[in-house]
Amino acid sequence: MADQTIRTLARAALQNLEANRQRIDDLNVYPVPDGDTGSNLVLTLRRIVETIEESRSTTSAELADEVFHVALRAGKGNSGVIFSQILRGFAKSLGAAHRATAGTIAEAFRAGSDAGYRAVSHVGAVEGTILTVIREMAEEADEAAADDPAPEQVLERVLARGEAALARTPELLDVLGRAGVVDAGGAGLVEIVRGATLAANGKPIPTAPVLSTELGIDAVHQELSRFRYCTGFVVEGDRLDAVSLEEVLGRLGDSLLVVGDESALKVHVHTDDPGAALSAGTAIGVIDEVEIADMYAQTAAREARLTSTPKVATELETRVVALVQGEGNRAIFEAENATVVEAGQTDNPSVGEIADAIGATPARSVIVLPNNSNAILAASEAAKLVPGKDVRVVPSRSVQAGLAAMVPYVGTNSLDENEERMRAALADVATGEVTVASRDVELDGVHVRKGAYLGLVDGAAVACEDAFDDVARAVLDRVLEGQRTHLNVLVGNGAPDVATLLDDTRRAHPGLEEVDVHDGGQPHYPLLVVAE
Repeated sequence: MADQTIRTLARAALQNLEANRQRIDDLNVYPVPDGDTGSNLVLTLRRIVETIEESRSTTSAELADEVFHVALRAGKGNSGVIFSQILRGFAKSLGAAHRATAGTIAEAFRAGSDAGYRAVSHVGAVEGTILTVIREMAEEADEAAADDPAPEQVLERVLARGEAALARTPELLDVLGRAGVVDAGGAGLVEIVRGATLAANGKPIPTAPVLSTELGIDAVHQELSRFRYCTGFVVEGDRLDAVSLEEVLGRLGDSLLVVGDESALKVHVHTDDPGAALSAGTAIGVIDEVEIADMYAQTAAREARLTSTPKVATELETRVVALVQGEGNRAIFEAENATVVEAGQTDNPSVGEIADAIGATPARSVIVLPNNSNAILAASEAAKLVPGKDVRVVPSRSVQAGLAAMVPYVGTNSLDENEERMRAALADVATGEVTVASRDVELDGVHVRKGAYLGLVDGAAVACEDAFDDVARAVLDRVLEGQRTHLNVLVGNGAPDVATLLDDTRRAHPGLEEVDVHDGGQPHYPLLVVAE
Protein backbone atom coordinates (compact mmCIF):
# COMPACT_ATOMS: atom_id res chain seq x y z
CA MET A 1 0.00 0.00 0.00
CA ALA A 2 1.44 3.40 -0.99
CA ASP A 3 2.73 5.51 1.90
CA GLN A 4 0.54 8.46 0.99
CA THR A 5 -2.53 6.22 0.99
CA ILE A 6 -1.57 4.95 4.44
CA ARG A 7 -1.24 8.53 5.68
CA THR A 8 -4.61 9.46 4.22
CA LEU A 9 -6.39 6.51 5.80
CA ALA A 10 -4.68 7.03 9.16
CA ARG A 11 -5.56 10.73 9.28
CA ALA A 12 -9.18 10.00 8.38
CA ALA A 13 -9.40 7.29 11.05
CA LEU A 14 -8.08 9.68 13.69
CA GLN A 15 -10.34 12.55 12.63
CA ASN A 16 -13.45 10.39 12.74
CA LEU A 17 -12.48 8.93 16.12
CA GLU A 18 -11.85 12.43 17.47
CA ALA A 19 -15.30 13.55 16.33
CA ASN A 20 -16.82 10.67 18.32
CA ARG A 21 -14.54 10.85 21.36
CA GLN A 22 -17.03 12.34 23.82
CA ARG A 23 -19.77 9.90 22.83
CA ILE A 24 -17.41 6.96 23.35
CA ASP A 25 -16.26 8.33 26.72
CA ASP A 26 -19.90 8.49 27.80
CA LEU A 27 -20.51 4.86 26.78
CA ASN A 28 -17.62 3.66 28.94
CA VAL A 29 -19.02 1.42 31.71
CA TYR A 30 -16.73 -1.62 31.28
CA PRO A 31 -14.35 -2.70 32.71
CA VAL A 32 -14.84 0.36 34.97
CA PRO A 33 -17.03 3.45 34.43
CA ASP A 34 -14.16 5.94 34.32
CA GLY A 35 -15.36 7.58 31.08
CA ASP A 36 -12.01 7.70 29.29
CA THR A 37 -12.12 5.04 26.57
CA GLY A 38 -12.66 7.52 23.73
CA SER A 39 -9.93 9.81 25.02
CA ASN A 40 -7.49 6.94 25.50
CA LEU A 41 -8.13 5.62 22.00
CA VAL A 42 -7.61 9.11 20.55
CA LEU A 43 -4.31 9.51 22.41
CA THR A 44 -3.21 6.06 21.28
CA LEU A 45 -4.08 6.61 17.63
CA ARG A 46 -2.79 10.19 17.59
CA ARG A 47 0.70 9.03 18.56
CA ILE A 48 0.64 6.39 15.87
CA VAL A 49 -0.54 8.87 13.22
CA GLU A 50 2.21 11.29 14.26
CA THR A 51 4.74 8.51 13.72
CA ILE A 52 3.33 7.87 10.24
CA GLU A 53 3.39 11.59 9.40
CA GLU A 54 6.97 12.05 10.56
CA SER A 55 8.32 8.81 9.12
CA ARG A 56 11.23 8.94 6.70
CA SER A 57 10.80 5.30 5.73
CA THR A 58 11.42 4.47 2.10
CA THR A 59 9.10 1.46 1.85
CA SER A 60 5.71 0.49 3.20
CA ALA A 61 7.36 -2.43 5.01
CA GLU A 62 9.66 -0.04 6.89
CA LEU A 63 6.72 2.19 7.77
CA ALA A 64 4.75 -0.80 9.05
CA ASP A 65 7.72 -1.77 11.20
CA GLU A 66 7.79 1.72 12.74
CA VAL A 67 4.08 1.48 13.50
CA PHE A 68 4.57 -1.99 14.99
CA HIS A 69 7.16 -0.71 17.45
CA VAL A 70 5.58 2.61 18.44
CA ALA A 71 2.16 1.00 18.99
CA LEU A 72 3.53 -0.90 21.99
CA ARG A 73 4.36 2.35 23.77
CA ALA A 74 1.34 4.26 22.47
CA GLY A 75 -1.43 2.25 24.14
CA LYS A 76 -3.42 4.22 26.73
CA GLY A 77 -5.85 2.54 29.09
CA ASN A 78 -7.34 -0.92 28.79
CA SER A 79 -8.95 -0.50 25.35
CA GLY A 80 -6.03 1.56 24.07
CA VAL A 81 -3.54 -1.17 24.93
CA ILE A 82 -5.71 -3.85 23.32
CA PHE A 83 -6.20 -1.67 20.23
CA SER A 84 -2.45 -1.08 20.03
CA GLN A 85 -1.92 -4.84 19.91
CA ILE A 86 -4.60 -5.20 17.22
CA LEU A 87 -2.81 -2.54 15.20
CA ARG A 88 0.58 -4.20 15.73
CA GLY A 89 -0.74 -7.43 14.28
CA PHE A 90 -2.41 -5.59 11.42
CA ALA A 91 0.72 -3.56 10.59
CA LYS A 92 3.08 -6.54 10.73
CA SER A 93 0.87 -8.52 8.37
CA LEU A 94 0.17 -5.74 5.89
CA GLY A 95 3.81 -4.59 5.94
CA ALA A 96 4.88 -8.02 4.73
CA ALA A 97 2.51 -7.80 1.76
CA HIS A 98 3.72 -6.35 -1.52
CA ARG A 99 0.44 -4.55 -2.14
CA ALA A 100 -3.02 -4.12 -0.69
CA THR A 101 -5.47 -6.68 -2.08
CA ALA A 102 -8.64 -8.22 -0.72
CA GLY A 103 -6.56 -11.18 0.44
CA THR A 104 -3.81 -9.20 2.15
CA ILE A 105 -6.34 -6.96 3.91
CA ALA A 106 -8.18 -10.04 5.17
CA GLU A 107 -4.89 -11.49 6.44
CA ALA A 108 -4.15 -8.19 8.21
CA PHE A 109 -7.52 -8.13 9.98
CA ARG A 110 -7.03 -11.74 11.03
CA ALA A 111 -3.55 -10.96 12.35
CA GLY A 112 -4.95 -7.97 14.25
CA SER A 113 -7.70 -10.08 15.80
CA ASP A 114 -5.26 -12.80 16.80
CA ALA A 115 -2.91 -10.23 18.38
CA GLY A 116 -5.79 -8.72 20.36
CA TYR A 117 -6.83 -12.08 21.76
CA ARG A 118 -3.21 -12.97 22.59
CA ALA A 119 -2.95 -9.78 24.64
CA VAL A 120 -5.52 -11.13 27.12
CA SER A 121 -4.71 -14.84 26.82
CA HIS A 122 -3.46 -15.00 30.42
CA VAL A 123 -6.81 -13.86 31.84
CA GLY A 124 -9.15 -15.02 29.09
CA ALA A 125 -10.97 -12.97 26.48
CA VAL A 126 -14.25 -11.32 27.46
CA GLU A 127 -16.78 -11.40 24.64
CA GLY A 128 -18.96 -8.36 24.07
CA THR A 129 -15.92 -6.07 23.91
CA ILE A 130 -13.56 -4.68 21.30
CA LEU A 131 -12.26 -8.24 20.87
CA THR A 132 -15.64 -9.47 19.64
CA VAL A 133 -15.85 -6.61 17.16
CA ILE A 134 -12.37 -7.16 15.69
CA ARG A 135 -12.94 -10.93 15.49
CA GLU A 136 -16.15 -10.53 13.53
CA MET A 137 -14.51 -7.90 11.32
CA ALA A 138 -11.75 -10.42 10.55
CA GLU A 139 -14.32 -13.12 9.77
CA GLU A 140 -16.10 -10.79 7.34
CA ALA A 141 -12.82 -9.82 5.69
CA ASP A 142 -12.07 -13.51 5.11
CA GLU A 143 -15.50 -14.06 3.55
CA ALA A 144 -15.22 -10.94 1.41
CA ALA A 145 -11.75 -11.90 0.13
CA ALA A 146 -13.18 -15.06 -1.41
CA ASP A 147 -14.90 -12.86 -4.01
CA ASP A 148 -11.68 -10.86 -4.62
CA PRO A 149 -13.31 -7.42 -4.62
CA ALA A 150 -11.44 -4.09 -4.54
CA PRO A 151 -9.81 -3.33 -1.14
CA GLU A 152 -12.22 -0.46 -0.47
CA GLN A 153 -15.16 -2.85 -0.93
CA VAL A 154 -13.65 -5.21 1.62
CA LEU A 155 -13.48 -2.31 4.08
CA GLU A 156 -17.15 -1.47 3.46
CA ARG A 157 -18.18 -5.03 4.30
CA VAL A 158 -15.90 -5.12 7.33
CA LEU A 159 -17.41 -1.87 8.62
CA ALA A 160 -20.97 -3.15 8.21
CA ARG A 161 -20.11 -6.37 10.08
CA GLY A 162 -18.38 -4.38 12.80
CA GLU A 163 -21.48 -2.22 13.29
CA ALA A 164 -23.62 -5.35 13.60
CA ALA A 165 -21.19 -6.94 16.07
CA LEU A 166 -21.12 -3.76 18.14
CA ALA A 167 -24.92 -3.68 18.30
CA ARG A 168 -24.88 -7.20 19.79
CA THR A 169 -22.34 -6.48 22.55
CA PRO A 170 -25.07 -5.80 25.19
CA GLU A 171 -26.35 -9.33 24.57
CA LEU A 172 -22.92 -10.80 25.29
CA LEU A 173 -21.83 -8.78 28.33
CA ASP A 174 -24.27 -8.39 31.22
CA VAL A 175 -22.91 -5.07 32.46
CA LEU A 176 -23.59 -3.54 29.04
CA GLY A 177 -27.04 -5.07 28.86
CA ARG A 178 -27.99 -3.69 32.28
CA ALA A 179 -26.70 -0.25 31.37
CA GLY A 180 -28.31 -0.31 27.93
CA VAL A 181 -25.13 0.68 26.07
CA VAL A 182 -22.77 -0.89 23.57
CA ASP A 183 -19.12 -1.50 24.38
CA ALA A 184 -17.08 1.70 24.30
CA GLY A 185 -13.89 0.06 23.01
CA GLY A 186 -15.81 -1.68 20.24
CA ALA A 187 -17.50 1.62 19.36
CA GLY A 188 -14.10 3.26 19.08
CA LEU A 189 -12.81 0.53 16.77
CA VAL A 190 -15.88 0.90 14.54
CA GLU A 191 -15.30 4.66 14.21
CA ILE A 192 -11.63 4.10 13.40
CA VAL A 193 -12.53 1.67 10.63
CA ARG A 194 -15.33 3.98 9.46
CA GLY A 195 -12.91 6.87 9.00
CA ALA A 196 -10.46 4.73 7.01
CA THR A 197 -13.27 3.25 4.90
CA LEU A 198 -14.67 6.66 3.99
CA ALA A 199 -11.22 7.86 2.94
CA ALA A 200 -10.53 4.69 0.94
CA ASN A 201 -13.74 5.32 -1.01
CA GLY A 202 -12.91 9.00 -1.60
CA LYS A 203 -15.68 10.19 0.72
CA PRO A 204 -15.27 13.02 3.25
CA ILE A 205 -15.41 12.49 6.98
CA PRO A 206 -18.83 13.79 8.12
CA THR A 207 -18.50 17.47 8.91
CA ALA A 208 -21.46 17.49 11.29
CA PRO A 209 -20.13 17.00 14.84
CA VAL A 210 -21.39 13.95 16.67
CA LEU A 211 -23.48 14.57 19.80
CA SER A 212 -23.14 12.48 22.92
CA THR A 213 -25.56 9.59 23.24
CA GLU A 214 -28.51 10.05 25.57
CA LEU A 215 -27.90 7.53 28.36
CA GLY A 216 -30.31 6.04 30.87
CA ILE A 217 -29.87 6.20 34.63
CA ASP A 218 -28.35 2.70 34.75
CA ALA A 219 -25.61 3.74 32.33
CA VAL A 220 -24.82 6.93 34.24
CA HIS A 221 -24.64 5.54 37.78
CA GLN A 222 -22.24 2.61 37.95
CA GLU A 223 -20.44 0.92 40.82
CA LEU A 224 -16.92 2.10 41.46
CA SER A 225 -14.00 -0.09 40.51
CA ARG A 226 -12.69 -2.40 43.22
CA PHE A 227 -9.32 -0.69 42.78
CA ARG A 228 -8.67 3.04 42.61
CA TYR A 229 -5.70 3.70 40.32
CA CYS A 230 -5.33 2.93 36.62
CA THR A 231 -1.59 2.44 36.27
CA GLY A 232 0.40 2.11 33.07
CA PHE A 233 4.06 2.07 32.19
CA VAL A 234 6.68 0.58 29.85
CA VAL A 235 9.50 -1.67 31.06
CA GLU A 236 12.65 -1.92 28.97
CA GLY A 237 15.51 -4.36 29.49
CA ASP A 238 17.04 -7.64 28.38
CA ARG A 239 15.28 -11.01 28.49
CA LEU A 240 12.25 -9.57 30.23
CA ASP A 241 10.01 -12.27 31.74
CA ALA A 242 6.41 -11.25 31.07
CA VAL A 243 4.95 -14.29 32.86
CA SER A 244 6.79 -13.57 36.13
CA LEU A 245 5.81 -9.90 35.98
CA GLU A 246 2.18 -10.88 35.42
CA GLU A 247 2.27 -13.11 38.49
CA VAL A 248 3.50 -10.23 40.69
CA LEU A 249 1.10 -7.67 39.25
CA GLY A 250 -1.81 -10.09 39.35
CA ARG A 251 -1.60 -10.04 43.16
CA LEU A 252 -1.86 -6.23 43.17
CA GLY A 253 -5.01 -5.64 41.13
CA ASP A 254 -7.08 -6.50 38.06
CA SER A 255 -7.63 -5.46 34.41
CA LEU A 256 -4.05 -6.63 33.95
CA LEU A 257 -2.36 -6.47 30.56
CA VAL A 258 1.32 -7.20 29.98
CA VAL A 259 2.23 -7.20 26.29
CA GLY A 260 5.41 -6.90 24.27
CA ASP A 261 8.61 -8.91 23.99
CA GLU A 262 11.83 -9.63 25.83
CA SER A 263 13.18 -6.10 25.26
CA ALA A 264 10.08 -4.01 26.05
CA LEU A 265 6.80 -4.66 27.86
CA LYS A 266 3.73 -2.45 28.12
CA VAL A 267 1.88 -2.78 31.44
CA HIS A 268 -1.68 -1.79 32.35
CA VAL A 269 -3.18 -2.63 35.74
CA HIS A 270 -5.90 -1.37 38.10
CA THR A 271 -4.50 -1.32 41.62
CA ASP A 272 -4.61 0.45 44.99
CA ASP A 273 -0.81 0.47 45.15
CA PRO A 274 0.74 2.02 42.01
CA GLY A 275 4.09 2.23 43.79
CA ALA A 276 4.23 -1.53 44.21
CA ALA A 277 3.37 -1.99 40.54
CA LEU A 278 6.16 0.38 39.51
CA SER A 279 8.56 -1.40 41.84
CA ALA A 280 7.74 -4.69 40.15
CA GLY A 281 8.71 -3.05 36.86
CA THR A 282 11.96 -1.55 38.14
CA ALA A 283 12.91 -4.94 39.59
CA ILE A 284 13.36 -6.34 36.09
CA GLY A 285 14.22 -3.30 33.95
CA VAL A 286 13.97 0.42 33.40
CA ILE A 287 10.48 1.94 33.48
CA ASP A 288 9.28 4.78 31.28
CA GLU A 289 6.05 6.55 30.27
CA VAL A 290 4.45 6.15 33.68
CA GLU A 291 0.76 7.10 33.85
CA ILE A 292 -1.41 6.92 36.97
CA ALA A 293 -5.06 8.00 36.96
CA ASP A 294 -7.53 8.17 39.84
CA MET A 295 -10.48 6.17 38.50
CA TYR A 296 -12.73 7.21 41.40
CA ALA A 297 -12.27 10.85 40.41
CA GLN A 298 -12.79 9.98 36.74
CA THR A 299 -16.03 8.12 37.54
CA ALA A 300 -17.33 11.05 39.58
CA ALA A 301 -16.45 13.46 36.78
CA ARG A 302 -18.24 11.24 34.24
CA GLU A 303 -21.41 11.14 36.33
CA ALA A 304 -21.30 14.90 36.85
CA ARG A 305 -20.85 15.48 33.14
CA LEU A 306 -23.71 13.18 32.17
CA THR A 307 -26.16 14.46 34.77
CA SER A 308 -25.52 18.19 34.76
CA THR A 309 -23.66 19.22 31.63
CA PRO A 310 -25.54 19.78 28.36
CA LYS A 311 -24.41 17.55 25.52
CA VAL A 312 -22.00 19.46 23.33
CA ALA A 313 -20.64 18.77 19.90
CA THR A 314 -17.03 17.74 19.46
CA GLU A 315 -15.19 19.79 16.85
CA LEU A 316 -11.96 19.27 15.02
CA GLU A 317 -9.34 21.63 16.38
CA THR A 318 -8.26 22.93 12.96
CA ARG A 319 -10.11 23.02 9.65
CA VAL A 320 -8.93 23.84 6.13
CA VAL A 321 -10.63 26.03 3.54
CA ALA A 322 -9.24 25.34 0.07
CA LEU A 323 -9.83 27.12 -3.24
CA VAL A 324 -10.12 24.34 -5.81
CA GLN A 325 -11.17 23.89 -9.43
CA GLY A 326 -12.19 20.55 -10.95
CA GLU A 327 -14.63 17.97 -9.62
CA GLY A 328 -11.97 15.33 -9.08
CA ASN A 329 -9.70 17.75 -7.26
CA ARG A 330 -12.63 18.91 -5.15
CA ALA A 331 -13.30 15.30 -4.09
CA ILE A 332 -9.65 14.83 -3.10
CA PHE A 333 -9.67 17.87 -0.81
CA GLU A 334 -13.09 17.06 0.65
CA ALA A 335 -11.90 13.54 1.43
CA GLU A 336 -9.23 15.22 3.58
CA ASN A 337 -12.02 17.06 5.45
CA ALA A 338 -11.38 20.42 3.78
CA THR A 339 -14.12 22.94 3.03
CA VAL A 340 -13.85 23.65 -0.70
CA VAL A 341 -14.55 26.96 -2.43
CA GLU A 342 -14.93 26.67 -6.20
CA ALA A 343 -12.09 28.56 -7.89
CA GLY A 344 -10.25 28.90 -11.17
CA GLN A 345 -7.33 30.54 -12.89
CA THR A 346 -9.40 33.47 -14.13
CA ASP A 347 -12.50 33.32 -11.91
CA ASN A 348 -11.24 33.13 -8.35
CA PRO A 349 -13.80 33.70 -5.58
CA SER A 350 -14.20 37.10 -3.99
CA VAL A 351 -12.89 38.10 -0.57
CA GLY A 352 -16.44 37.83 0.73
CA GLU A 353 -16.96 34.31 -0.61
CA ILE A 354 -13.75 33.13 1.04
CA ALA A 355 -14.73 34.84 4.30
CA ASP A 356 -18.15 33.14 4.19
CA ALA A 357 -16.49 29.73 3.84
CA ILE A 358 -14.16 30.47 6.76
CA GLY A 359 -17.11 31.54 8.90
CA ALA A 360 -19.08 28.41 8.03
CA THR A 361 -16.41 25.98 9.24
CA PRO A 362 -17.19 24.32 12.60
CA ALA A 363 -13.71 24.94 14.03
CA ARG A 364 -12.40 28.15 15.55
CA SER A 365 -8.97 27.63 13.98
CA VAL A 366 -8.85 27.70 10.17
CA ILE A 367 -6.10 27.38 7.56
CA VAL A 368 -6.77 28.75 4.08
CA LEU A 369 -5.08 27.26 1.00
CA PRO A 370 -5.47 29.76 -1.90
CA ASN A 371 -3.98 27.26 -4.41
CA ASN A 372 -3.29 30.13 -6.81
CA SER A 373 -0.79 32.98 -6.60
CA ASN A 374 -3.50 35.38 -7.73
CA ALA A 375 -5.74 34.40 -4.79
CA ILE A 376 -3.25 34.75 -1.93
CA LEU A 377 -4.04 38.44 -1.34
CA ALA A 378 -7.80 37.84 -1.39
CA ALA A 379 -7.40 34.97 1.09
CA SER A 380 -5.29 37.16 3.37
CA GLU A 381 -7.94 39.89 3.34
CA ALA A 382 -10.74 37.40 3.98
CA ALA A 383 -8.87 36.06 7.00
CA LYS A 384 -9.21 39.50 8.65
CA LEU A 385 -12.98 39.67 8.20
CA VAL A 386 -14.20 36.72 10.27
CA PRO A 387 -14.65 37.47 13.99
CA GLY A 388 -14.12 34.68 16.47
CA LYS A 389 -11.81 32.72 14.17
CA ASP A 390 -8.04 32.34 14.25
CA VAL A 391 -7.17 32.16 10.54
CA ARG A 392 -3.81 31.52 8.86
CA VAL A 393 -3.10 31.56 5.13
CA VAL A 394 -0.63 28.94 3.92
CA PRO A 395 0.40 30.42 0.54
CA SER A 396 -0.05 27.49 -1.85
CA ARG A 397 0.34 28.80 -5.41
CA SER A 398 -1.34 25.92 -7.25
CA VAL A 399 -3.85 23.19 -6.56
CA GLN A 400 -1.12 20.54 -6.72
CA ALA A 401 0.94 22.50 -4.17
CA GLY A 402 -2.14 22.67 -1.97
CA LEU A 403 -2.51 18.91 -2.27
CA ALA A 404 1.06 18.49 -1.01
CA ALA A 405 0.32 20.86 1.88
CA MET A 406 -2.63 18.67 2.89
CA VAL A 407 -0.40 15.62 3.41
CA PRO A 408 0.78 16.56 6.95
CA TYR A 409 -2.56 18.13 7.95
CA VAL A 410 -4.31 16.49 10.91
CA GLY A 411 -7.56 18.11 11.98
CA THR A 412 -7.07 17.23 15.65
CA ASN A 413 -3.69 18.96 15.78
CA SER A 414 -3.31 22.60 16.84
CA LEU A 415 -3.36 25.49 14.40
CA ASP A 416 0.31 26.29 15.00
CA GLU A 417 1.39 22.69 14.45
CA ASN A 418 -0.65 22.32 11.26
CA GLU A 419 0.55 25.62 9.84
CA GLU A 420 4.20 24.78 10.54
CA ARG A 421 3.96 21.35 8.93
CA MET A 422 1.98 22.53 5.93
CA ARG A 423 4.42 25.38 5.21
CA ALA A 424 7.32 22.95 5.52
CA ALA A 425 5.61 20.63 3.03
CA LEU A 426 5.27 23.48 0.52
CA ALA A 427 8.95 24.31 0.87
CA ASP A 428 9.94 20.73 0.07
CA VAL A 429 8.07 20.11 -3.20
CA ALA A 430 8.40 20.88 -6.89
CA THR A 431 5.27 21.61 -8.90
CA GLY A 432 4.67 21.44 -12.63
CA GLU A 433 1.88 21.97 -15.10
CA VAL A 434 1.09 21.63 -18.78
CA THR A 435 -1.29 24.10 -20.40
CA VAL A 436 -1.95 25.55 -23.87
CA ALA A 437 -0.27 28.85 -24.65
CA SER A 438 -2.70 31.72 -25.26
CA ARG A 439 -0.23 34.02 -27.06
CA ASP A 440 3.21 34.27 -28.59
CA VAL A 441 5.82 35.39 -26.10
CA GLU A 442 9.42 34.85 -25.00
CA LEU A 443 9.23 33.46 -21.46
CA ASP A 444 12.19 32.42 -19.28
CA GLY A 445 14.26 31.85 -22.40
CA VAL A 446 11.58 29.65 -24.00
CA HIS A 447 9.93 30.71 -27.27
CA VAL A 448 6.21 30.27 -26.58
CA ARG A 449 3.82 29.90 -29.52
CA LYS A 450 0.09 30.42 -29.25
CA GLY A 451 -1.81 27.11 -29.39
CA ALA A 452 1.22 24.96 -28.47
CA TYR A 453 1.57 23.03 -25.24
CA LEU A 454 3.46 25.01 -22.60
CA GLY A 455 5.20 23.37 -19.64
CA LEU A 456 6.02 25.21 -16.43
CA VAL A 457 7.86 24.12 -13.31
CA ASP A 458 7.46 26.19 -10.15
CA GLY A 459 6.05 28.95 -12.35
CA ALA A 460 8.94 29.07 -14.83
CA ALA A 461 8.60 27.97 -18.46
CA VAL A 462 10.64 24.88 -19.35
CA ALA A 463 9.26 23.72 -22.72
CA CYS A 464 6.83 24.63 -25.49
CA GLU A 465 6.08 22.08 -28.22
CA ASP A 466 3.20 20.88 -30.37
CA ALA A 467 3.36 17.37 -28.86
CA PHE A 468 1.84 16.96 -25.40
CA ASP A 469 4.12 14.08 -24.40
CA ASP A 470 7.29 16.03 -25.23
CA VAL A 471 6.26 18.92 -22.99
CA ALA A 472 4.91 16.71 -20.21
CA ARG A 473 8.11 14.63 -20.22
CA ALA A 474 10.23 17.79 -19.85
CA VAL A 475 8.07 18.90 -16.90
CA LEU A 476 8.24 15.52 -15.20
CA ASP A 477 12.00 15.25 -15.64
CA ARG A 478 12.46 18.68 -14.10
CA VAL A 479 10.21 18.18 -11.05
CA LEU A 480 11.86 14.83 -10.31
CA GLU A 481 15.35 16.30 -10.16
CA GLY A 482 17.12 15.96 -6.83
CA GLN A 483 16.09 12.36 -6.12
CA ARG A 484 12.44 13.08 -5.42
CA THR A 485 10.65 9.82 -4.73
CA HIS A 486 6.90 10.60 -4.74
CA LEU A 487 4.84 11.96 -7.60
CA ASN A 488 1.19 13.05 -7.64
CA VAL A 489 -0.49 13.54 -11.01
CA LEU A 490 -3.77 15.39 -11.59
CA VAL A 491 -5.19 14.73 -15.06
CA GLY A 492 -7.35 17.54 -16.47
CA ASN A 493 -10.33 17.63 -18.79
CA GLY A 494 -9.55 16.52 -22.34
CA ALA A 495 -6.04 15.37 -21.48
CA PRO A 496 -4.36 12.73 -23.65
CA ASP A 497 -3.80 9.31 -22.09
CA VAL A 498 -0.82 9.49 -19.73
CA ALA A 499 -0.26 5.77 -19.00
CA THR A 500 2.64 5.35 -21.45
CA LEU A 501 4.14 8.67 -20.41
CA LEU A 502 4.17 7.64 -16.75
CA ASP A 503 5.60 4.19 -17.55
CA ASP A 504 8.45 5.92 -19.39
CA THR A 505 8.92 8.25 -16.42
CA ARG A 506 9.22 5.34 -13.99
CA ARG A 507 11.89 3.75 -16.18
CA ALA A 508 13.77 7.03 -16.55
CA HIS A 509 13.68 7.67 -12.79
CA PRO A 510 14.36 4.34 -11.00
CA GLY A 511 14.40 6.12 -7.63
CA LEU A 512 10.73 7.03 -8.06
CA GLU A 513 8.90 4.90 -5.47
CA GLU A 514 5.31 6.09 -5.68
CA VAL A 515 3.10 7.54 -8.42
CA ASP A 516 -0.48 8.50 -7.58
CA VAL A 517 -2.72 9.45 -10.51
CA HIS A 518 -6.04 11.22 -10.01
CA ASP A 519 -8.72 12.44 -12.40
CA GLY A 520 -8.58 16.07 -11.32
CA GLY A 521 -11.07 17.35 -13.86
CA GLN A 522 -9.54 20.83 -13.99
CA PRO A 523 -10.03 22.86 -17.22
CA HIS A 524 -7.19 24.58 -19.10
CA TYR A 525 -4.49 22.37 -17.53
CA PRO A 526 -4.36 18.85 -18.97
CA LEU A 527 -1.66 17.94 -16.48
CA LEU A 528 -0.76 19.13 -12.99
CA VAL A 529 2.03 17.41 -11.05
CA VAL A 530 3.76 17.71 -7.69
CA ALA A 531 6.88 15.81 -6.60
CA GLU A 532 8.14 15.27 -3.07
